[in-house]
Amino acid sequence: MKKRDRERFRKILMEQREQLMGNAKRAMSGDIHVDPDDFPDEIDTASSEVNLQFTGRLREREQGLLTKIDEALNKIESGVYGECANCGEDIGVKRLKARPVAELCIDCKSEQEKLERRTG
Repeated sequence: MKKRDRERFRKILMEQREQLMGNAKRAMSGDIHVDPDDFPDEIDTASSEVNLQFTGRLREREQGLLTKIDEALNKIESGVYGECANCGEDIGVKRLKARPVAELCIDCKSEQEKLERRTG
């Protein structure tokens, strides 16, 4: 991969990282607990709890993406960004544009998905 491409992806990854960190800061600055006395009935309480669970799942997904972004940034620094973790071939700029945190080339990812479908 060309140095110019690596720098472009580093910038993209840093922007995504900053956006996720901003989301996390906004979420943490809000009131995220449920006090049953704040709601007049059980339905309001249940609805609020469902919303909190959904928000929690989103935060978990964002944390996972943040970890992948950090790993990709480390790969850029070590000079191995864009190499398939399975076969060692180049992942390809088009795939990295679509998913900058991709760890597998399209062939290896397709094979992984086939295996996952078979094993269910």
